[in-house]
Amino acid sequence: MAGCHTVFVPAVPARTGAVAFWRPDRGRLPCLPALSSRPSLASAAVEDLPVVRPTDAGVALTRVRAVLIPVREALPVLTHARVAQDGHRAAVFWGAASLLALRFVARGLLLPGLSPDDHDAWRVGPLGPDDVEAVRRLAASMPPEAHAVPVDAATPLRLPDPEGLLRAFLDAVADALPRSPAAPLVTGGPAYAAPEPRRLPELRPWADDVAAGHDAGVRLSLRIEVSGIEPGESEPAHAESEPAHAESEPVPDEAAARFRAVPQVHSVSDPALVVDVAEIWGGAGAVKGRFGPRARRDALLALRRAARAWPALTPLLSATVPDAVGLLEEEVAELLGEGSRALAAAGVEVHWPRGLTPALTARAVVGPPEDGTERDSFGPDAPSFLSADALLSFTWSFAVGDRRLTREELDRLAEANRPLVRLRDRWVLIDPQEARRARAHQDGKVTPVEALGAALAGSTEVDGRVVEVRSTGWLAGLRERLTDPGAQEPVEQPAALDATLRDYQRRGLDWLARNTSLGLGCCLADDMGLGKTITLISLHLHRRTDASAAGPTLVVCPTSLMGNWQREIERFAPGTPVRRFHGPRRELDALADGEFVLTTYGTLRLDADRLGEVPWGLVVADEAQHVKNPYSATARALRTIGARARVALTGTPVENNLSELWAILDWTTPGLLGRLGTFRRRYAREVEGGGDPAAAERLSRLVAPFLLRRRKSDPGIAPELPPKTETDRPVALSREQTGLYEAVVRETLAAIADTDDMARRGLIVKLLTGLKQICNHPAQYLKEERPGPAGRSGKLELLDELLETILSEGAGVLVFTQYVRMARLLERHLAARGVPTQFLHGGTPVAEREAMVGRFQDGEVPVFLLSLKAAGTGLNLTRAEHVVHYDRWWNPAVEAQATDRAYRIGQTRPVQVHRLIAEGTIEDRIADMLRRKQGLADAVLGSGEAAFTELTDTELAELVELRGGTR
Repeated sequence: MAGCHTVFVPAVPARTGAVAFWRPDRGRLPCLPALSSRPSLASAAVEDLPVVRPTDAGVALTRVRAVLIPVREALPVLTHARVAQDGHRAAVFWGAASLLALRFVARGLLLPGLSPDDHDAWRVGPLGPDDVEAVRRLAASMPPEAHAVPVDAATPLRLPDPEGLLRAFLDAVADALPRSPAAPLVTGGPAYAAPEPRRLPELRPWADDVAAGHDAGVRLSLRIEVSGIEPGESEPAHAESEPAHAESEPVPDEAAARFRAVPQVHSVSDPALVVDVAEIWGGAGAVKGRFGPRARRDALLALRRAARAWPALTPLLSATVPDAVGLLEEEVAELLGEGSRALAAAGVEVHWPRGLTPALTARAVVGPPEDGTERDSFGPDAPSFLSADALLSFTWSFAVGDRRLTREELDRLAEANRPLVRLRDRWVLIDPQEARRARAHQDGKVTPVEALGAALAGSTEVDGRVVEVRSTGWLAGLRERLTDPGAQEPVEQPAALDATLRDYQRRGLDWLARNTSLGLGCCLADDMGLGKTITLISLHLHRRTDASAAGPTLVVCPTSLMGNWQREIERFAPGTPVRRFHGPRRELDALADGEFVLTTYGTLRLDADRLGEVPWGLVVADEAQHVKNPYSATARALRTIGARARVALTGTPVENNLSELWAILDWTTPGLLGRLGTFRRRYAREVEGGGDPAAAERLSRLVAPFLLRRRKSDPGIAPELPPKTETDRPVALSREQTGLYEAVVRETLAAIADTDDMARRGLIVKLLTGLKQICNHPAQYLKEERPGPAGRSGKLELLDELLETILSEGAGVLVFTQYVRMARLLERHLAARGVPTQFLHGGTPVAEREAMVGRFQDGEVPVFLLSLKAAGTGLNLTRAEHVVHYDRWWNPAVEAQATDRAYRIGQTRPVQVHRLIAEGTIEDRIADMLRRKQGLADAVLGSGEAAFTELTDTELAELVELRGGTR
């Protein structure tokens, strides 16, 4: 769109509007070839248009040859134009407008209504003050060219109002996007769902009602006034530190209070402008002028909407002047509860008199009885947190405002059954239903870990409501210890450890020792290569000196890591007994308290019963992401193994979603995060959606004491690590690759268009896999045994060039691929060139894996070919100075783990990471999305190829389309 003027052309209905592009020099549009090649822009049209253009003398009428694109299809073009370096300022403006419209729609700011000619139409709304301000700021930045709209001969020559034109564009986007094939399932029919306009004049009254209080000129609220109590008695009194024992009593009949609701209107365009509805009816011209010519009609519509939400307001609709309505006590009581909630759903706020705002609050108190027990005493009376039998008291504390209530006062409030009561020389409003519900709360018992979770989060959920929590006794002291670990005495490095821990490793040992000594599990989630293994060995040696922590340590890990664990234990804890519980001759006889037992996740599934019979002092789950699915057989087996404490080790505690974090922590400290469904409702959905910062803060407070996460990039963490350079290396496809790629795209897209949903998903995964294989080498896709003559693959040629330089420097290199067949092709190709290699994959025996690592580390074999899935974790390959990712994995966290086989503690030389990417292909597109992590990339990070199975045919075609990149 370089050099193109851009303008929105409104229409009725709004979704039929278009975006026009033209060259100011009346030259040929450079965008036309690009547009014609996009299937989604097939409805674009080229027309000769008379447009109003700004000139030095004002405005002038000029004819231009423009391309018009419907709003829906123009959105991708506009959003791209916003960031294009050579984009015209008008195109940049409408690109910014597109993003604003998309944000509004994504937030669900959509209102149904009718266009002026009675066609069904969506529009943006309701907009809050911040949204209105954002629209005004953007409109103020509109360049003159951006509103040089086409006109007809009868139209006066003037540029349209910027804000009005921008609002029309926002409405057009809102009217176009919801009309998808699935829309009728939501709307129940074609109205507001069908792409073609539908004329529905019979919905006009309903549409006007929808507008009331939303996108009309006013917003309604209610001001509640109270008379019949002595002046000044509703003012707030000074806070009392302890509850007084004065009685609470209902208002006597002779001094009964009188309530009335006064409707008020607020200007949508000016939130600070508010007057009583009666003033709108009173005929004050200045007031009506400030609210617009439709003020009275809009106010009446808003009143009708409010009366339907809360019928007590119905008398206002028949009043000559709707100034106020009197309320009975039972109506006030209703308004304190369900009435206010119904009005809030209708967009009507309720304002109570100062000092009479309802404020009955409940707070849970958990912990031992407050009998003077020291807060820091975690002694014999403190139960094990892994015990489901021990219980703590759960009591309730109630208050009105800042005044704590006695049980007797709460009983009187509930029995009064009136909204206005006198409490300690002060009038207060209380919802009688809330008072009765509060009285019904009974004190109970909770498990220690449930109590600890509530104490750390500062809140808990009771009957679907979040209530504040206060902890007592040793539970309060424990909460302080966990949230302020720096105040504790550090743990000495174990004398039996034959190594010197780094500072951050010492802090990790302190943290692990403190938590496990309390019977609390935890997750050490340091980056790969920062020494989680040696830290855990130190913990074992430390616990061996404590009789209360007696028992052997069980380490459950992937098969590939057993050898590494045994070597590390023998190296850093010489003399410590260690055995492998693996293979046909595995046995557990004569275990010593200070012994290490190593087993695999596969063996755990087979022999959980035998492992469960041992009184373990500590159970460790290494690479704990293997049990991120709590319903898997591995996770269920792991939960059956009892221990005094549990520790999870992982470099990726959350790969896809927060449920994985729940699975890990619910194993280490069962019950801490509650049930999975409750956790998803209270935390995960809000945090993952970014909709509730408070939920994220609560979750952080809850998990912080049990999750220690350090990265190599953190200040003070492994400063001795050398630099790491990551480079994307684009390569062009060969002619053979290009022909294969285009043929597979053409044939598979045609097949996809003619299949049902299930077969379609399978074809899409097959398409993506095939294209990635073609990008690697034609021989892989064609299932040939050898790569054949030179020149067939751009990637292989680049790899040869890289290896020539790397090997000439005497350096080592790791080459990762996700395909065993591709690795075999590379192995044969390099052998033919005389390059020594070795290949590690999922079928490599454990002993051979260890021998391969030794040969590479000793410099015997400079090129190590590795299957990404089988060798992405657990290997220490610090001789490598280069890491080559021959093909891209969908999840960059997996690639990072693979890179960390070389970039880890012990690496003394700079590491260079090379990612080979076929230009113009799906690999290029995915690489771009992974870099920017926007839009579809978020889905890719979570679910790989499966994320693409939900794309439309058009979106899929754009993703896999070959765009240049051929030699």
